[in-house]
Amino acid sequence: MTSETFPADIETTGDRPDIALMFREATLLAANGRYDEAKQGYLAILAVDINHFGALNDLGNLLEKTDFRSAARLAYAEAVRRHPDNVIGRVNYANSLIANGEYTEAGAELEVALRLAPDHPDVHRSMAHLLQNLGDWEAAEDHRQKSYRPAELTFQPYRGEGVPCQVLVLVSAVGGNIPTRFVLSDKLFAVSMLVVEGFDTATPLPPHQVIFNAIGDADICQAALDAADRVLALGKAPVVNPPDRVRGTDRISNANRVRNLPHVRAPRMVLVKHAQVPEQAEIFGYPLLLRSPGYHTGRYFRKVDCGADLDAALAELPGEHLLAIEYLDARDAEGQARKYRVMMIGGELVPLHLAISRDWMVHYFTADMAKHQRYRDEEAAFLADMPAAIGQGAMEALESIQTTLGLDYGGIDFAIDENGDLLFFEANATMIIMPPPDEPIWDYRRAPIARAIAAASSMIADKA
Repeated sequence: MTSETFPADIETTGDRPDIALMFREATLLAANGRYDEAKQGYLAILAVDINHFGALNDLGNLLEKTDFRSAARLAYAEAVRRHPDNVIGRVNYANSLIANGEYTEAGAELEVALRLAPDHPDVHRSMAHLLQNLGDWEAAEDHRQKSYRPAELTFQPYRGEGVPCQVLVLVSAVGGNIPTRFVLSDKLFAVSMLVVEGFDTATPLPPHQVIFNAIGDADICQAALDAADRVLALGKAPVVNPPDRVRGTDRISNANRVRNLPHVRAPRMVLVKHAQVPEQAEIFGYPLLLRSPGYHTGRYFRKVDCGADLDAALAELPGEHLLAIEYLDARDAEGQARKYRVMMIGGELVPLHLAISRDWMVHYFTADMAKHQRYRDEEAAFLADMPAAIGQGAMEALESIQTTLGLDYGGIDFAIDENGDLLFFEANATMIIMPPPDEPIWDYRRAPIARAIAAASSMIADKA
């Protein structure tokens, strides 16, 4: 999200001093976390001057930040409609379209933005993000190289009382970063965020007491982890998730590292070219899982049930190489599949959720938890007493996995088989801890998730 700054670049028709003052006040309210008041301020401006770009754009930013993404997209669209030559409006609207999977529409917006401002780094960054989502990593990297700014830093203002804990967060322009929104509260931390790929090591680092390496996806971020090492060489502050621990957490390495641990069943997994997949299918058998590396939440991930379906699946998966993965059946006698998630935080195992679904690919946001009270009861029991819910064998497996990976912060996704052993799906640093929705049916999740967030925040502060 890119904002307009006050007052030099307000774009309105007939901008008047009272509107300028209203915009300044709304901007300050948003900066101080008073989001409802800021929203009303922006709406009041638009009631007087519907063409005010700053109010339209920053209202969109505020709505995006507070998870009203559909409303944000409408605000950005209106900003573009009324200010078609404003590059910032085009970029923010395109980013909202990308987040919603509307790639064709986003590409059209960014093509216009490139014609308006061929060298604008934000345009190139958004285009890189779009192309990466479409599977064109080479073209994405070309745009990404044009997006870097020297000493690229952003800051999260501190809104607490007393002296904050100063945190420097390292992120990658490629993505694959740990979402830190809920863990690094602005009531506790003053946060500087540094994009490592474009950083000039001759530039001094901002003040910090602890460094959080948020570069977490080892399948796509090896170069970024190398860049993070160069940044870390400039200082002596303690580090959460040092890069050398993250490097070995790519999917294949993880499966190989945990496969021989007691009570763990990990799938066989290899990285092969498209043309080699049929040969691998003969080795692994069907069903066979195929995924393009570097994607999450089910994107470019297919289950192939038989050889007749293989060509169609291959045609849908981008990239020169694919991960071929042995299928581990996590269904119970009724056909439901389960996926547990446990966080590794400072050497502790913290239960986060249980998702139950009739689909083989289980994600909490697409599972059947809202439909069935008995599923929520089962999850509540897991959150309340994890050892009793999953058994001693699985607990021993989790402890061994945590010790093997050595991450300060990360998560493990798994199921339990009929023998009480752990079916290993994945483990990495990029897993988010997100508070549940406001509906009362999720009240049982609030305290456990709050405990997980508090554990992560305390771990970071303790490192400092």
